[in-house]
Order: sequence, then structure tokens, then C-alpha cells
Amino acid sequence: MTAPTSSPDRHPGSLLVLLVTVFIDMVGFGIIIPFIPFWAERFEATPTQVTLLFSTFSFVAFIFSFFWGWVSDRWGRRPVLLMSLAGSVVSFVWLGFAEALWMLFAARAVGGAFGATVPVAQAYVADVTTRTERARGMGLIGAAFGLGFVLGPAIGGLLAGADADDPNFRAPFLAAAAVSAVAVLVGLVFLPEPQRHAARPPETRDLRERLRSFSLVIGHPSVVLPLSIILMMAFVMGGLEATFVLWTERAYDWGPRETGFFFAYIGVLLVVTQGALVGWVSERFGEKRTVPFAVAVMALGMGTIPWADSLARVLVSSAGVAVGFGLANPMTSSLVSRNTPAHIQGAVLGASQSGQALCRIAGPIAAGVLFDAFSRDMPYHVGGAVLAVAVAVSVMSVSVVPAEHDADA
Repeated sequence: MTAPTSSPDRHPGSLLVLLVTVFIDMVGFGIIIPFIPFWAERFEATPTQVTLLFSTFSFVAFIFSFFWGWVSDRWGRRPVLLMSLAGSVVSFVWLGFAEALWMLFAARAVGGAFGATVPVAQAYVADVTTRTERARGMGLIGAAFGLGFVLGPAIGGLLAGADADDPNFRAPFLAAAAVSAVAVLVGLVFLPEPQRHAARPPETRDLRERLRSFSLVIGHPSVVLPLSIILMMAFVMGGLEATFVLWTERAYDWGPRETGFFFAYIGVLLVVTQGALVGWVSERFGEKRTVPFAVAVMALGMGTIPWADSLARVLVSSAGVAVGFGLANPMTSSLVSRNTPAHIQGAVLGASQSGQALCRIAGPIAAGVLFDAFSRDMPYHVGGAVLAVAVAVSVMSVSVVPAEHDADA
């Protein structure tokens, strides 16, 4: 099943403004991510509670992502994006002034409730690109996220200070809030509504009719197989993000500063991969040829983390995860989008994000239990095995993706 062709919004400036807005927001998000486990441990959180903190954000995002995608289909991308950015500001301020563990959970829940940036930004890209440009557009969104993770963790590491025993936690969280407030202003002033939405009245079909259309699309192998790969990667990445700080803290005695710089290194890899490699690889080899290779690289990196007994090996293993994920994620998202009718792009991509959020609920919980009950290495053994299954599914998907995708790529 292929999506019918439609005329995209040929307004190149709108995509640029979207990328700048997403980048600024992700600088703020990148500032806080490396420090949440350390901040939670200050309130005597166990490893399982730390991973539950990550799952709280994902659980609430799971509930709201499809809804926000549907709202953006009906009323437009711009208002939903601006509301999401404003919600991030509130969440970051609350994190910075938290005085108990429950406040951390509540603040992360607020962040998840307004965490519509990813699916709506992807739908925005679908509005302003042609089908042949879709993978490159998704890659640029990923690059904006990655670039945010270059600057964000590095800024947070500097603000936390060099004293690993007594870091400054509030400064990074408040800096993140300020950065996200700037993203709100940029979006408010410069971000246009895509013409595909601005030039037409709101959809008159009710939600039930849209869900029926969505169910027909999501049941097709050319959509559901790439989507299953996305979900498995999300499950594994959720576990990795929730436990890797705890792993390096125990293996190498890293503090917030070292962790911030490490996440900046991962951000550099994502920027290079998604900003430069995705478009070139997609045009040269096509998505369906590249995805199995990329997932295999990610699986190899994940599976070798337990044997990373030196800094060099940690950097190599994590590079495999980052590069593999950086290639596979936008390409699988592109395959899902290109096989979805234009009028339910937001709903399908929102449902995809909801599914990923569900996996990011289960992934951290599973990794936390494995970390506590077995060993610090067990989450990565299991993650490598899950990605091996994803490799097999990606090979299967080659036979069901329509042939014209190669020509489009």
C-alpha cells in the first residue's frame, strides 16, 4: 500500500525554522537527561526507581502522543508544537526546584503530557517535503535532536561543576527551562503553519472514522514491519538511556560532568549520522537495503557494552549504538510515513510515537529489574538479543516494501 501523491508545502524556510526550533528545545532537553539519575539518587532513589522515573515520562507521553498527533491533523502543527514547548519549560522549572522524589516524578509527568514535539515535528516534515525527500527530512529532524544533544549535555556538565561529590544540579535544570523558553519565542515569532493546513478548513471527519482509516494502514505489512523495528529499537534505547549513567557510575566512577561530556560525544555522532549520512545513504542504497545493516551495527554495539573494560571500548561500543540507531530510526520512520495516506500522517506518526513511548515505559523498567536482580551488564545482553530479532524483521521487511521505494530513495 502506497500513499497517494499530494502536493507538499514548498516553503523551504518553514522547514529551516522548524529545525531551529526543535534544536533549541533539544538543547534544553539535552541539558537535563544526563543529570536526572544523579538528581534522583540525591533523594535516595534506587536503580529501579531511577528507571521508573524515565518510564513515567514515557507513560504519560504514550497516553498523549496519539491525541496530540490527531489534534495537529485537525487544527494544525504550529499550536501543538508551541504548547509542547511551553510544557517543557514548566517541567524543567519544577525539576530544578524539586525537594522530594515525588516532585521529580510529577515534573516528568508534566513533561510527558506535553511531549508532542517528535510526532508533530515529523508530521510537519511530511507536510513540507515530497515523498522522495521524506527520509532526508526525517534525518534533518534527527540531526536537530542530535545537535541539541551535543550542546545540551556539555552545557549541563559545565554548569554542574567539576566536583563530582557536590555538583550544582539546579543550575542545569533552570538553564534548560530558559533555553526552552527561547524555543517558544522563536516558534511563536517565526514558525509558520504549513500551507497544507493553513489553506484548508479543519477536517470534518470524526475521530472514529479516522481511527478506522488508521487501522487499515497500520495492519499492512509495509507499515507494520518497519514500525515493529522502530518499537524494538525504542525498547532497547529506553533501557540503555535509563541505566547507562548508573553503569558508568559503578564501572568508572563517573559523575555528572563526565556523563555530560559523554552524552555530548553521542550527540556529535548522531549529528554526523543523521545530518550527513542519512540523506546520502538513502539516495545511494535505499532505505530497505540500509535498515538491516544499520540495525545489525546497533545490535553489535549494544551487545559488546558488557565487555567494554576501557574508555576506548566504551566509546567504540556506544558509537555502534549511536550510528546504527542514527541510520535506522529516520529510515524506518520514512518507510512508515511513505506508506501512509497524507490525511492521517499525524495520527499514524503520533501512534508510532505512542508505541515508542510504550516501549520506553517497558524498556527502562525491564532494564532496571535486570540491573538490580542480576547484574549491571544484563540489560545490554538482553538488549543485544532484542536487536538481533529486529535484524531478522528488517530482512523480512525487504520483501514487502513496494519496489518504487528504491526508485524514490
